[in-house]
Amino acid sequence: MVHILGDGNTILNRFVAQVRDRNIQTDSMRFRRNLERIGEVMSYEISKHLKYHSQVVETPLGEVQMKLVSDKVVVASVLRAGLPLQQGVLNYFDDAECAFVSAYRKNKKDGTFKIDVEYVSCGSLEGKVLILVDPTLATGQSLRLIYEALVAHGGEPMHTHIVSVVASEQGVDYAMKHLPSKSTTLWLGAVDAELTSKAYVVPGIGDAGDLCYGKKL
Repeated sequence: MVHILGDGNTILNRFVAQVRDRNIQTDSMRFRRNLERIGEVMSYEISKHLKYHSQVVETPLGEVQMKLVSDKVVVASVLRAGLPLQQGVLNYFDDAECAFVSAYRKNKKDGTFKIDVEYVSCGSLEGKVLILVDPTLATGQSLRLIYEALVAHGGEPMHTHIVSVVASEQGVDYAMKHLPSKSTTLWLGAVDAELTSKAYVVPGIGDAGDLCYGKKL
């Protein structure tokens, strides 16, 4: 299932617009904060699709039945660009466990590239809900490799929610074909039609990692 939240009338579009805006992007602190706010909005929407249980809460004047989330949640981030987005999710799922994956494009001499997954820190995912965050979903190939790396370390989650700010149409199609179709949901701020030969989404947002933390060598 794919949810494109930016297609509706939502405050999320303000944050996505600022993330895209090349003039506002020069303020790295604001860029990180907007990613964090997008993570918060996405988390609220995801929370509507989790399992709940009733629990008695004692107030100073009595007791009340409340419906609380019963699913165990793990929030996984793709280093380094995914960290602010992950923090936004953790602001709402504050009792969630965390996982981290280091993945990058390794360029070849012929102009192509492959995705290298170098590091995975992950606990058990068995029977849990995985929220995997990455600001941009381009080709979808890195997403598949990252998901497979997490499963190899932690086992298969009960359900996986993918959170991205901007995706390409090609990336969405690839993800839905190569991730478990019955247990994967995509949550996207916007979907762009163009994907360049170097796998950059257009108009996209640019290099989120560089915009968050500065250019890398």
